[in-house]
Amino acid sequence: MHGDPNLYDFWPYRDRPKITWPGGKKVAFWVAPNIEFYELDPPGNPSRKPWGRPHPDVVPYSARDWGNRVGHWRIMDVMDECGVRGSVSLSVAMLDHHPEIIRACVDRDWEFFSHGIYNTRYSYGMTEAQERAVIEDSIKSVRDATGQRIRGYLAPALTHTERTLDLLAEYDFWYSCDLFQDDQPQPLKVKGDKRLISMPYSLEVNDVITYGVYHQSPRAYADTLMRHFDQLLEEGAETGTVMCIPLHAYLVSHPHRIGPFRDALRYITGHRDDVWVTTAKDIAEFYLANHYDQTLADIQARGCARAGTGFNPAPAESAEGAR
Repeated sequence: MHGDPNLYDFWPYRDRPKITWPGGKKVAFWVAPNIEFYELDPPGNPSRKPWGRPHPDVVPYSARDWGNRVGHWRIMDVMDECGVRGSVSLSVAMLDHHPEIIRACVDRDWEFFSHGIYNTRYSYGMTEAQERAVIEDSIKSVRDATGQRIRGYLAPALTHTERTLDLLAEYDFWYSCDLFQDDQPQPLKVKGDKRLISMPYSLEVNDVITYGVYHQSPRAYADTLMRHFDQLLEEGAETGTVMCIPLHAYLVSHPHRIGPFRDALRYITGHRDDVWVTTAKDIAEFYLANHYDQTLADIQARGCARAGTGFNPAPAESAEGAR
């Protein structure tokens, strides 16, 4: 198909085989605090500028620094109150820059997955050796600091190469958050006999988009989260769905925003009879063990499967995506 990256099969949502989450839950719900470091004067990348104005620019740097100094502690308080363990989208350099935040996450038994080294250094133009080095550093650094073996990946600032997914599978990752094609997990096409799934993340209810692009009010954002959840809960009665809320402390944690977010999180976690409040790693592990093969069989039976793995763009088009 012209321009199709061929990373996954087209798999119509209607009439899929039933996904049942543990305990018969209808929605698998996870929260992804992005714990990031933005450099004041990062190295340039010809494909994308890290800051809108010439840098070094202390204004946006300090706004994001506020998130690490103040905002994360507010997010943690709200998530503690609602009994939610985070799945941390981690700029791995944070292990060195702000180990206090990492220790607080470890104390709460939060999951970590890699979001690259810095959110101001992009994958665009990386060689295979450079990309391997980032992945290997992420695995080793998080293990050394927390004891965890990371199983998920979100490319820094949503930048990838044509080989990213194949490398993740090779390094025994379980899930990628870099694709936004579905409300259920789905097998991805990777080389060899490896397995990797696309984990439902979100742009629509990501606070970067709702505040930075849609310019929603805090109350409107909270209402969006609750309506998003209500729809997934209704559909989850037929087959289990996934809801993720990606958060950034420098956005959602401001004093005038945190209250409405707390209301939305209380509302969602107040449906625990129907909601599996969990982590991305636990969702991936359960899906791989119980529904991965079922999904492949359904795709094959419907005639949806296409040959090939990885990027397969038209010859004149670039294989590299944009944010």
